[in-house]
Amino acid sequence: MDDRQPSLDELNERSRDIFRTLVETYLATGEPVGSRTLSKRLSNQLSAASVRNVMQDLEEYGLLDAPHVSAGRRPTHAGLRLFVDGMLEVGGLSTEERRTIEDGFGTQSDAVQNILDQAGATLSGLARAASLVVAPKEDAPVKHIDFVALSDGQALVVLVKEDGVIENRLIEAPVGLTPSMMRSAANFLNAQLRGRTLAEARRVIGMQIEERRRELGEIASRLVDAGIANWDQDPNAAVTPDRLFVRGRAHLLDDVELATDVERMRRLFEDLERKEDLTQLIDLADDGEGVRIFIGAENKLFSMAGSSLVISPYMNADSEVIGAIGVIGPTRMNYGRIVPIVDYTARLIGRLMAERNTGGG
Repeated sequence: MDDRQPSLDELNERSRDIFRTLVETYLATGEPVGSRTLSKRLSNQLSAASVRNVMQDLEEYGLLDAPHVSAGRRPTHAGLRLFVDGMLEVGGLSTEERRTIEDGFGTQSDAVQNILDQAGATLSGLARAASLVVAPKEDAPVKHIDFVALSDGQALVVLVKEDGVIENRLIEAPVGLTPSMMRSAANFLNAQLRGRTLAEARRVIGMQIEERRRELGEIASRLVDAGIANWDQDPNAAVTPDRLFVRGRAHLLDDVELATDVERMRRLFEDLERKEDLTQLIDLADDGEGVRIFIGAENKLFSMAGSSLVISPYMNADSEVIGAIGVIGPTRMNYGRIVPIVDYTARLIGRLMAERNTGGG
């Protein structure tokens, strides 16, 4: 085998034609492709023997391999990379597909996590693969905070962020707390928090509490302290930075080769369950513009070499990458169809994020 893989320019027209047809057939069927099948599909009507000779050359280049001695050939990861980079023809979306994606987003009034979860479910269904969505990685500015008295000496803190995320936390209510004290505490916090992230607000709010403790009153001041401190102490918050949504794991079972390899399936599901290192998904997408395709071992986040990741970043109104969306599936996925689906979904998410943050309709 030649250790150096050729570029498309180094392959003659006949080799490129055979290689393209073989890869497209493999991606459509998932089965190794024989010389007789290729001979029938090629427009220049080459004999099976001629096709077989070219396939042997491509195998020596490391672009094809044979799972069994008597079987046809299939593209290697290097072959798929060469095809994706130089031969992949990306189709357009039909009106029905666009409408399906748009309808899957819900409404602008929905919480961001619900919108992203719905988008992931729609993407999974259209791509027939598992979808991955990373929620915005940055802490959005606070829009409003409120306190709601509950029984048994507890109060509910309701935090609404500019990106639509709503978080609720239970806190111990100070003894003697009255509705007017809760209003005073909420008014104070809203004046300090509005337009700031929680991290920014914490740097100044402690000083403000001390300066205005007499005005607020001791009980209301303690409520303010408890409400802000609680956001640092709740590890089970409903929304955390870089939250990963995974939908459509069952689609992975549609790949016969993967479904029958119990160990590979177990490893992939374990990877999908991991919550650490999620920023790598965004980093992978942010290294280049638009949709990126990672084939097999190129995908450093998932340990299963037989999978491919198609991923795109989505951006806020300032064109900053804040999250990512994509699909993971077998290396033989239909890249030409999935790329535009991922791209359109990412663009819609970015547009929706921009509209929410700017108040657009």
